[in-house]
Amino acid sequence: MRIAMIGTGYVGLVSGACFSEFGIEVTCVDTDAGKIERLNRGEMIIYEPGLDDLVAGNVKAGRLTFTTELGPAVTGADAVFIAVGTPSRRGDGHADLSYVWDAAGEIAAAMNGFTVVVTKSTVPVGTGNKVEDIIREKRPDADFAVLSNPEFLREGSAIEDFMRPDRVVIGGGSDQAHEVMRQIYRPLYLMETPILFTERQTAELIKYAANAFLATKITYINEIADLSEAVGADVQEVAKGIGLDGRIGPKFLHAGPGYGGSCFPKDTLALVRTAEEAGTPLRIVEAVVDINDKRKKQMAQRVIEACGGSVEGKTIAILGLAFKPNTDDMRDAPSLDIIPALQAAGATLRVFDPEAMDEARSLIDGVEWCADAYDTMEGADALAILTEWNAFRALDVERMKSLMRGNVMVDLRNIYNPVDMAAAGMRYSSIGRPSNPVPA
Repeated sequence: MRIAMIGTGYVGLVSGACFSEFGIEVTCVDTDAGKIERLNRGEMIIYEPGLDDLVAGNVKAGRLTFTTELGPAVTGADAVFIAVGTPSRRGDGHADLSYVWDAAGEIAAAMNGFTVVVTKSTVPVGTGNKVEDIIREKRPDADFAVLSNPEFLREGSAIEDFMRPDRVVIGGGSDQAHEVMRQIYRPLYLMETPILFTERQTAELIKYAANAFLATKITYINEIADLSEAVGADVQEVAKGIGLDGRIGPKFLHAGPGYGGSCFPKDTLALVRTAEEAGTPLRIVEAVVDINDKRKKQMAQRVIEACGGSVEGKTIAILGLAFKPNTDDMRDAPSLDIIPALQAAGATLRVFDPEAMDEARSLIDGVEWCADAYDTMEGADALAILTEWNAFRALDVERMKSLMRGNVMVDLRNIYNPVDMAAAGMRYSSIGRPSNPVPA
């Protein structure tokens, strides 16, 4: 079994490496020669726990290769996966599908024999139809099928999610195409993973609907957190109480500064635009997009209020830049709203993230880049935790106090216990919980 994976971004690289772990011969293709050179040298172009070892092992075994040459990779492949980027288009929020169309045209020129063409990228409903039209127009005689096989990978847990998924969704195709996909996913069949075969448009919509629902769940608990603060409740206990309901579940009920990353922001926006064009507006998702955008911008004000209403001339230590832990992804990270707002308010910022520093340097100006968590605290008037990395979960409070000039701690991820922080002499502020409880 041979696969060509078009695109070596997050989805393409993780999927290609995992398929090769299944014993499939995988060739990953990218037009970015720099990326391919780095991958061929054994350098990872993204941070994902365990990915470097997975790639190295399968390259060594001869099952995984990287190239800029699409033609040879596609010729003779049983399946070709399109895993290129679909960023939000400037101006209207629609998904930019230009890379998908380009890939479809190049695949058409190179494929021979029966080929299954699979959209792995997150794409709006109807994309598969146009991919089929592009290929058919270029190759009227070609024997192929176009399927949708959306990914459901969480950054930071992507390998586990691929190897032990909740489900695999496959949309469209013939019996012959389905058999190719069954062979590709055979290891998951043996694990009795639910594999759902649907119409192509249904599979495309499943991906967007899933991400929009999860984004809604995050936004809901964030609003409940604001209510909890106003009435003196504890949002973490509220989340636990509702999460124990089997109809709701505990996942994605962690209050914080708003969602970010490569998926939720662009996918909710693209779904809203698709619904508008279809004449069936999604008011709930529209509200989620608006509330989340505003929430990220409001988080800087929380830091300012914790500092007594002004940060003019003050030094703020920032822990965490990536939108979540175990990734270096800075796309739509709350830090990109919080840091400029604090700078505009007159603060000097000292920042650190375990993995995202290189990515952040091209996006953030005018900050002091620090070596570790404690380095950021040197002379700081306040400390703000933006990302819940494990490295930030057990900080030495006494060391923190000895390094800092002030004693303000703003925990936007609710890592610490408010009572413990108050007992340690910190002026502690968090999300959806009493800020300054009296120690028992």
